[in-house]
Amino acid sequence: MGGYCGKLLRVNLNTGELNKENLDTGIAKKFIGGRGLATYLLSQEVDPSIDPFDPANKIIFATGPLTGSQAPTSGRHMVVTKSPLSGTVASSNAGGFWSAELKRAGFDLVIVEGKSDKPCYISINDSAVELRHAENYWGKLVSETTDLLLQDIEDSKARILTIGPAGEKLSLLACIMNDKYRAAGRSGVGAVMGSKNLKAIVVRGTGKLEPAKPEAAKRVLKEVRKKIRENDVTAKGLPTYGTSVLVNIINESGIYPTRNFQQAYFEKADEVSGEALAEKYLVRNVACYNCPIACGRHSRVDAVEGEGPEYETLWAYSANCGVDDLAAVIRANNWCNEYGLDTISSGATIACAMELYEKGIIKHDEIDGPPLTFGSSEAIVEWTRKMGAAEGFGAKLALGSYRLAEEYGVPELSMSVKKLELPAYDPRGVQGHGLQYATSNRGGCHVRGYMISPEILGLPEKLDRFSLEGKAVWVKAFQDLTAVIDSLGLCLFTSFALEADDYKDMFNAIVGQDWTKETLLEAGERIWNLERIFNLKADIRPEEDRLPKRLLEEPIPQGPSKGHVHRLAELLPQYYKERDWSEEGIPTEAKLIQLGIA
Repeated sequence: MGGYCGKLLRVNLNTGELNKENLDTGIAKKFIGGRGLATYLLSQEVDPSIDPFDPANKIIFATGPLTGSQAPTSGRHMVVTKSPLSGTVASSNAGGFWSAELKRAGFDLVIVEGKSDKPCYISINDSAVELRHAENYWGKLVSETTDLLLQDIEDSKARILTIGPAGEKLSLLACIMNDKYRAAGRSGVGAVMGSKNLKAIVVRGTGKLEPAKPEAAKRVLKEVRKKIRENDVTAKGLPTYGTSVLVNIINESGIYPTRNFQQAYFEKADEVSGEALAEKYLVRNVACYNCPIACGRHSRVDAVEGEGPEYETLWAYSANCGVDDLAAVIRANNWCNEYGLDTISSGATIACAMELYEKGIIKHDEIDGPPLTFGSSEAIVEWTRKMGAAEGFGAKLALGSYRLAEEYGVPELSMSVKKLELPAYDPRGVQGHGLQYATSNRGGCHVRGYMISPEILGLPEKLDRFSLEGKAVWVKAFQDLTAVIDSLGLCLFTSFALEADDYKDMFNAIVGQDWTKETLLEAGERIWNLERIFNLKADIRPEEDRLPKRLLEEPIPQGPSKGHVHRLAELLPQYYKERDWSEEGIPTEAKLIQLGIA
């Protein structure tokens, strides 16, 4: 069977049962795999109204049919559960090598349910699966846990997925780390894993994955690799400067959020850019499994060494906090890696706290660390550590910016959508991207429909970023295609170079299908609507398809996008219409019947 192993592993932490189940390949193909299949299983097995920390909530680790194959960038997996941060469906994506190892061990998914009485970890060695004690690893940092596990199991080729102390302490910003530095970063998935007393999943696989149509796969993958090699973004920009190549591009467009989105241009961006990182602190490039792009950065500042920071991290801790100290950003990023924290939400929460502090809303005598002032290098490093350790005022920050600002009576100062912090693009200067923020099924997210590609980079074609014309059509198309890419098990960065037909051709060759482009994109639309239905059942109403008040009412004060606000009220009805939803933003029965999910 091409693409799919045909097995899932179900782990019941209440009873200790470990069951290997046959995968329903008909359902798998209907939802492709990865994000789509895991969302379907979550919808079938978990009440969307459940408390995310209830043991009955499940957490699903899902590969796609192309994960572990010879397709470029096929080292991706999804972590799907109900988010404790937003209350929405959570589907966090990670790269590295762990997912390919899981496929080689013979499993498409791991479903974890229940709660262990004591800290534990799951050991998968091909078909041999065990539940083991993890008291010795509980409380350890991510790098310590990884090194100790590899030492104890005496297999240096195994791959480790783990939470850090932030997940153990149920920080709503906790992520799940694998291969030390790769993160399923957003939506607080690490806290769900921590709530189950599950510290890690260790995987070793030796199986081989073969395409259903070897000759077709050889031809298609050769063409795809050629496109990636010839694209300026995937062959030049990302390999040379990593994702941080965007710093100056976004800043010069006047959409680089600064000081908690009070401005959109950072005057010191050059000092904390991808170019500066490459010049001062870069040790080497790093690639995930079977990736020709190698956008990862391995950096070093004095004794602090590791992967990152990525573009979003650089922004969250520099411009958004008014800091122009690249070394401090690298140190803050390191604490996020070690404690297992989402760098976007962590930096954005500190930025929100800084605005509250400078406005006198947070009083100096309330905090037990450095003053929360914009521009403070000491603050971003120490408060990240305190957030990870849930120490003092850091424990309050570890719940995210929305709950922080809400506690002080100013929720509008949290730059978030559905309680998930917004990333590094001011939507006032990119109307399509702002619509994507507002309608994203997991909240404030840039990788559910990356409209920066056409609106700023001109890929696949250049759009007027201030215009509303056609933006609803583009956003829907990008969201559906992204659902496909996430479900296939590929990196979103391939979309800079590839088109829908390329993904269709890879899927057909590896899985052994004869799908059209339209069939593939309809699967993406099916996944998007299924997520929407989960959220509605979780009481995430269409009224939450909104942006922070600041971005709707306060024009950008200076820079290339000066004077603009986001015009969401005009775009949202167009988007609902484009999706064939009701005027209130509810998927219609006719649409759900058409997609086969009624």
